[in-house]
Amino acid sequence: MTTQDREYMMRAMALAARGSGWVNPNPMVGAVIVRDGRILGEGWHKRCGDWHAERNALLACTEDPAGATMYVTLEPCCHTGKTPPCTDAILESGIARVVVGLRDPNPKVAGKGIRILEEAGVTVEMAGMEDLLEEQNRVFLHYITTGLPWVVFKTATTLDGKIATRTGNSRWITGESARAQVHRMRATYPAILVGIGTVLADDPMLDCRLEGNPRQPVRLVADSAARIPLESRLVQTATQFRTVVIHGTAAPQDRLEALRERGVETWGLSTERVEALALAQKVAAAGLDAILLEGGGTLAASFLQADLVREYCLFLAPKVVGGKQAPTSVEGLGLAHMADAWQLEQITVDRFGEDLCIRGRLPMKK
Repeated sequence: MTTQDREYMMRAMALAARGSGWVNPNPMVGAVIVRDGRILGEGWHKRCGDWHAERNALLACTEDPAGATMYVTLEPCCHTGKTPPCTDAILESGIARVVVGLRDPNPKVAGKGIRILEEAGVTVEMAGMEDLLEEQNRVFLHYITTGLPWVVFKTATTLDGKIATRTGNSRWITGESARAQVHRMRATYPAILVGIGTVLADDPMLDCRLEGNPRQPVRLVADSAARIPLESRLVQTATQFRTVVIHGTAAPQDRLEALRERGVETWGLSTERVEALALAQKVAAAGLDAILLEGGGTLAASFLQADLVREYCLFLAPKVVGGKQAPTSVEGLGLAHMADAWQLEQITVDRFGEDLCIRGRLPMKK
């Protein structure tokens, strides 16, 4: 790969990022078509169900792309889904060389797209930038290979680790800048999840309040007995924002019917209480490839115990409230030995106003 090849692939990655929050559960993909050092066309996958990046780039070409090179961040698809195969479009265009960022682990593709192009005489090369490309599409790659959603546990605490005072007051732990960042996160992930305890304590809206017309996350509530109040803001706005109550077998049928009458979807699990793994599997089966887990402490503990949290995001405010009874972000029984603690990797620290944002990854257990 030449320096110029790398620059064009970086451009394709920048284009792919424009689909963030809109293409799920599809991957973010960008494509650039080049000949003699000139970009003829470029495109990205803009929304799930729309044309893929390769076809958008071909449609944008300012001249016949025959003989040109296409740079694409993910192996071109070779099956018919909501759109026709991109391999067909590439072959029809006369593209002579394709530089691929990542092989697609989707069993419907998984090397077949590359093989179809090569067998038709197209030169296919790998970009050698796997680390960057895997990071960009970590949600899709995790979802397609494990069948589980990528779970980001987001919490905000004081310096002494509290998410509220002893009376339950939590507004506001962080400042406006940090809260704005949370809304940007809500626009990125397709689903947001809280437990019934958080609903009863805070009566949250869980919507995205960015300017313009941001994509709204599906609002999920883990609520074994369907105790969510009918007058709660989540239920009252269920016809405006998609809202789902995930419940167990003990949930009263009349209660579930009352929720459905108000526009709330109800997803039942086969156990009396909502369990983290079953919930995650249900969410993934519904085509939601990522969850922004916003609490509370009991739900967070269950997701950590089930090895479902892949990313931890802590907003840390320079405040101290104290109190033995003040709640913390992760509750449950807790671990017995420090050696067993969940250890974050790939740590980053950013500042939003007076607050810090500490992020890290939690690798899957072997």
